[in-house]
Amino acid sequence: MHELLSIAPGSIPVHRLASPAPHSRTVRRSAIQDPRWAAVTAHLAALREQGRHAIRIVDADCGAGALLLGALLYARALGFTAIEGRGIEVSPPLVGRARASAARLRNPAIGVTFEVGDVATALRDEAEVPADLLLWHRYPAQDAPDVRVALSRAAKVVIDDSAAAADRWAA
Repeated sequence: MHELLSIAPGSIPVHRLASPAPHSRTVRRSAIQDPRWAAVTAHLAALREQGRHAIRIVDADCGAGALLLGALLYARALGFTAIEGRGIEVSPPLVGRARASAARLRNPAIGVTFEVGDVATALRDEAEVPADLLLWHRYPAQDAPDVRVALSRAAKVVIDDSAAAADRWAA
């Protein structure tokens, strides 16, 4: 069963990054300003409270990777010991920025890749081994049922940033 979380501002308490690395100030600032941040931190905290030690997070349409990197750092601060992240973006310059930020991570518990690619194709690939958490920002036109199906299969939980998305993506 896959779950979609649509976020209304102020509906979920904000959790703060615990002991972020000094290089992550910009990442942290950008991540906590994202409307999905509260849901991401709440979901990670809930998984950790359930005793989970490993997590796999995918950020489709990741931009420069700030939200994904912030989520990975937050997961580590919560005590996750095996953290895998994958960022997908169509813009090569943004992927370059994300890779540069990721290169500064010096934590053996965190593995992250950023790639240039078509989001719909990447989401279909994710169905083979669904992520624990998928961060979704961009919405295709209503005539893109292939992306809708791919989203529903790509992760156990999809967190988006649109209250209207629940109507659009609900199965």
